[in-house]
Amino acid sequence: MPLNAKIPSGPIEQKWDRHRFDLKLVNPANKRKFDIIMVGTGLAGGSAAATLAELGYNVKAFCFQDSPRRAHSIAAQGGINAAKNYQNDGDSIYRLFYDTVKGGDYRSREANVHRLAQVSVNIIDQCAAQGVPFAREYGGTLDNRSFGGAQVSRTFYARGQTGQQLLLGAYQALERQIGAGKVTMYPRTEMLDVVLIDGRARGIVTRDLITGEVSSHAADAVVLATGGYSNVFFLSTNAKNCNVTAIWRAHRRGAHFANPCFTQIHPTCIPVSGDYQSKLTLMSESLRNDGRIWVPKTKGDERPANQIPEAERDYYLERKYPSFGNLVPRDVASRNAKEVCDEGQGVGPSGLGVYLDFAEAIGRLGKEAISERYGNLFEMYEKITGEDPYEVPMRIYPALHYTMGGLWVDYNLMTSVEGLYAIGEANFSDHGANRLGASALMQGLADGYFVLPYTIGDYLSKHMDEKVTTDHPAFAATEAEVRDRTEKLLAIDGSRTVDSFHRELGKLMWDHCGMNRNDAGLRLALEKISALEEEFWRDVKVVGSSDTVNQSLEKAGRVADFFELAKLMCYDALERTESCGGHFREESQTPEGEALRNDEDFSYVSAWGYNPDGAPQLTKEDLEFEYVKLTQRSYK
Repeated sequence: MPLNAKIPSGPIEQKWDRHRFDLKLVNPANKRKFDIIMVGTGLAGGSAAATLAELGYNVKAFCFQDSPRRAHSIAAQGGINAAKNYQNDGDSIYRLFYDTVKGGDYRSREANVHRLAQVSVNIIDQCAAQGVPFAREYGGTLDNRSFGGAQVSRTFYARGQTGQQLLLGAYQALERQIGAGKVTMYPRTEMLDVVLIDGRARGIVTRDLITGEVSSHAADAVVLATGGYSNVFFLSTNAKNCNVTAIWRAHRRGAHFANPCFTQIHPTCIPVSGDYQSKLTLMSESLRNDGRIWVPKTKGDERPANQIPEAERDYYLERKYPSFGNLVPRDVASRNAKEVCDEGQGVGPSGLGVYLDFAEAIGRLGKEAISERYGNLFEMYEKITGEDPYEVPMRIYPALHYTMGGLWVDYNLMTSVEGLYAIGEANFSDHGANRLGASALMQGLADGYFVLPYTIGDYLSKHMDEKVTTDHPAFAATEAEVRDRTEKLLAIDGSRTVDSFHRELGKLMWDHCGMNRNDAGLRLALEKISALEEEFWRDVKVVGSSDTVNQSLEKAGRVADFFELAKLMCYDALERTESCGGHFREESQTPEGEALRNDEDFSYVSAWGYNPDGAPQLTKEDLEFEYVKLTQRSYK
């Protein structure tokens, strides 16, 4: 069955305004009659829950952390994009729209991206009014800095703590609604399934992570705001508990999963330091504003960085991409870093690193100015590596970061399951094959503050008197399935830890479905992942019981979902025989070794349906480019 994206007609700059007028409304007295479940309380979920509650809806909000303040949104510290043109350097809503479509390598919907650019200007006003301490110019106006993939300064920031400060703003709004009794908060609670009645999402089944209690919650609509799934690679910049379980269980219930193989490689990560490392640490992309990236020109040069003269340094991004230099998009910067390291020019003990050097900026601006911009990031780097970046260059290397794939949603942010919405990183909608830096915070807050509160009312208005309670047999049946899966994991009593399986799966994915891919490698990965998954269900060791705190059980359930996701990612990558964004298909490259996109055959969204008995089923949503001309990207 074809998917209906419900993109409004008319000129692109009028689509969202017209659509808002055409949406059906729920009057204030009736809003009090509706219950909405919000799973995830990071930037997208927290802002949406607060806004919906303020409108009058009754919201049940769930997170597996002890507080919404611990959401992974705090890790996006570099800034948030908005087309306010405070710098008077040529920015506009249209330019932000254009840069985002181009930066995503022409694999996103024009209508969604233009809406994102439109509402971006409102986000800054909203957050400033909440008290978010954005950096300011001498005269008091909000400051901006540059980010990759743009030639204008449109990124608003709060030193190196932007995500944290924005999250605190949304959290305060959420807490106000909790105090008013409009939001009921369920911390330390994990969603394990969606309950469908007559094809509509009517609730969820959860497990209390303290008591182990499995329970059901009914509502008129369910919203998933649970972030991305880069932890399928084991080593990523995501917090250790980030997982795919919520959206994957929704996928198993019928929600299409779009572009699963589109994962972002972030170029500015602290290199891996040992075999037993459990996660990677991201250094903000904002550092590329003033840091210059280079490697020694001579292969195998192991001299300390400060002893290598300028003439013997290769500032390869500035050399290859003079128009953008060190501020090329993340996929371009990452692929080039891997390339110079593969050629033997990498630095550090492993040879998998490049220098990010601030000497020139410190000499030009002074140490105090650099400290004001990046001080907390420099402190973090020194604590982790023992090296002072004011004195010696940082060492960085690409790492798995954001995921552009996610649940397929239409223009209203509803999945292919009626009444089930996905917002923020949990959906696929705005970034195509590569997200521009500082756009994650923008999308999360756009969805939560300004899009979902409009579109969800249109759906609810059509289902005024169709209440269900957890007494409906569908809830008991779904609870039984959740308990059966839990007991199955506990009963295996094998010999291998959950982490050992996860680490092995992650290496398979990085080797065969990471930055570089090819047909033979992806087919081999599918075979090995299936064999490893069989071994997992035969030999994993999950200690403890289900009726208490049990992190081993939590991880086992999440890794079991990662196995299924990994196979879907490989199917998606195998089907897409083009190089696109950070996804370099070795069979598709120019004579110069640059990525070669194939617009004739692959200008579509890959939306996959779940098939428990075999290969997943592909549905294609064709992408049309009326306003941004399809060209091979060039940042030279």
